Amino acid sequence: MNEVEVKYRIVNLIEAELALSELGLKLSRAVQQDDQAYAERGWSYGMSKIGVSFARLRTQDGSHLFTVKRPVDNEQSCVEYECEVSDREAMHNAIITMGFYPTVRIVKVRRAAICHEYSVCLDEVKGAGTFLEVERIVSGSSSAAAVQRELERFVDSLGIYGERTTQTYDSLVWKAQSVSMG
Repeated sequence: MNEVEVKYRIVNLIEAELALSELGLKLSRAVQQDDQAYAERGWSYGMSKIGVSFARLRTQDGSHLFTVKRPVDNEQSCVEYECEVSDREAMHNAIITMGFYPTVRIVKVRRAAICHEYSVCLDEVKGAGTFLEVERIVSGSSSAAAVQRELERFVDSLGIYGERTTQTYDSLVWKAQSVSMG
């Protein structure tokens, strides 16, 4: 199964909340997600992500989730595997031992809802901005481009003003940190 998503930087959070409410979506309570991103040794920002495996270690509400993603068609179309782990520090060390290195820390506040077969998230990402993310899980044989066009049409129907980005949160945070340091 593949995760296919679209992501929009939004300007007006209240407008986005209202549009989702008018659609009948009830957003979950706000949760903080503390993500450590990892990349395969030999990969660095600026290089293509297609075919490269990336790991993430997320802590939310005292639980830890380990995820591995490998972009297939583009950065927002990935084969994804994840599982809960009991010990974040031990998993961090295991990820390093598997040949990954830590890249950036992504801290965000997320509220989510389900609309048909879409997962809809409003994310306030520390240092990067506020985003609307819509994703769908599809079979590996589905066209990522076709699914992303479908997701774009859904977002367009909401009437929320936003700028589509094809970057992932780790790239957006890395870029923001690079700008602030340079």
